[in-house]
Amino acid sequence: MIRVPCPFCGTRDHSEFTYGGDASITYPALDAPKEEWHDAVFLRDNICGPQLETWHHVNGCRMWLVIERDTMTHEIMSVRPVNPELSALFEDNSEADQ
Repeated sequence: MIRVPCPFCGTRDHSEFTYGGDASITYPALDAPKEEWHDAVFLRDNICGPQLETWHHVNGCRMWLVIERDTMTHEIMSVRPVNPELSALFEDNSEADQ
């Protein structure tokens, strides 16, 4: 079982989340050729080890998170909101708590 440390809800079971995909992908511009979109959507590396992934906390805060997870051991190294503004807000709140 994977336990995910949600920055908003605390540690939760992975069954509360849905996997969103590889967070390291840079998508092409909307008007890019179909070949670029094909490559971005369908051609992926099967990473063995640490990988950035997006996860949606569906049964909790409903936030999208970027999770750095080792695909071999399922160890979670870091978790942050996808939106950088929310990340900064979360950091500001944690500093105020200290």
